[in-house]
Amino acid sequence: MYSVVELKNKNKMLDKAELMDIDGFLMGSKNRVFKINNCNIREIKVVNKKLANPLVSKKVLKAYNRLVAYLTELLIDDDDSGECAREALNQIERFRIQVKNKYREYLTQKELEKMSKQLKTLQKAATEKFIQIQNSYMEYQNDNKRSK
Repeated sequence: MYSVVELKNKNKMLDKAELMDIDGFLMGSKNRVFKINNCNIREIKVVNKKLANPLVSKKVLKAYNRLVAYLTELLIDDDDSGECAREALNQIERFRIQVKNKYREYLTQKELEKMSKQLKTLQKAATEKFIQIQNSYMEYQNDNKRSK
């Protein structure tokens, strides 16, 4: 699937800062070291978007599925304070910002739209639940004031 091509570079790099400035998807591993031909490599940046797409897609979908499971658990949970709905809204916004800043250029439009639709649905449900809890709390306070 991937190949390593050695190119003879006429212009030798003077420092490692030039490599750090290259834009690309930084691959991760469990122990942060890749073994390739008995060499330890710490960082691999995938610059080609076609090669980075499957890697990023797999990583984002894994995080997305974890988020959806967590959000459904939060929205099903019954609490009177509305903390679960607020937490769900915060998690949705955090995920959207992360995808926007880190992974948007590597994902396809179709993948982004699919995730966005389901997140909007969950966000709408969380917002409705939060508003409902706030309204019931306000009614409870008004009833207590009237009785005194």
